[in-house]
Amino acid sequence: MPQQVFDILIISGFALVGYLLGSINAGVLVSKVLFHDDVRNHGSGNAGTTNMLRTFGKKAAAITLIIDFMKGIVACLIPCLIMYVALSNRSLGLNSMMAAACGCVCGHNWPCYFGFKGGKGVLVTFSVMLFLAPIPALLALLTFIIVVSITRFVSLGSVLAAAVYPVLVFFIGGWPEKTKGLNTFLFISIILAALLIIRHHTNIGRLIKGKESKLSFKSKPKTDETANTPAQETK
Repeated sequence: MPQQVFDILIISGFALVGYLLGSINAGVLVSKVLFHDDVRNHGSGNAGTTNMLRTFGKKAAAITLIIDFMKGIVACLIPCLIMYVALSNRSLGLNSMMAAACGCVCGHNWPCYFGFKGGKGVLVTFSVMLFLAPIPALLALLTFIIVVSITRFVSLGSVLAAAVYPVLVFFIGGWPEKTKGLNTFLFISIILAALLIIRHHTNIGRLIKGKESKLSFKSKPKTDETANTPAQETK
């Protein structure tokens, strides 16, 4: 088998592993197991941390946050340990990690286990960004914190943080090679940022119209009247 074909199969395999891990949607599982309900039937209809917070409270949101964060790390860690560490194939290992990262985000956004209806990928995107390029990811997180602290719009913070991430990758680079400048690594960072921004297109529309809801840590009890009322949040 030609080496290039072999490499493509390896990279595609890790992308599939990442997708299957990403499809383990914590919001859906937590809401069904703990509350015998589906978070997608409430609020914005998204299976993310923000909707979990508003629908089921802080504990459910915290569990969702931890699982969604860790699955991104695990998705990248698997090819890292196998290809990069065990087999010492740095080039194929890095490409496999990037493929797994994109696969995990796509799995979270469009989970095959739950009718391809998932979250908006903020947390899982941050986790894979953090694994691939720690310094740019942390600076992007700082951008998110500042924007949300000032405006209380999670969606605005998420979009702006995603937008600055590829710029930071261009100038700073990622882990652990010298990946600054125009290269595949930058291309993948643009894809990750674009996926997150595209998933927030409805939030962007509401921000422009001044109809986006602000972040609140007070969960509202569900009633027949409000249970299925669309709320404007991200995640």
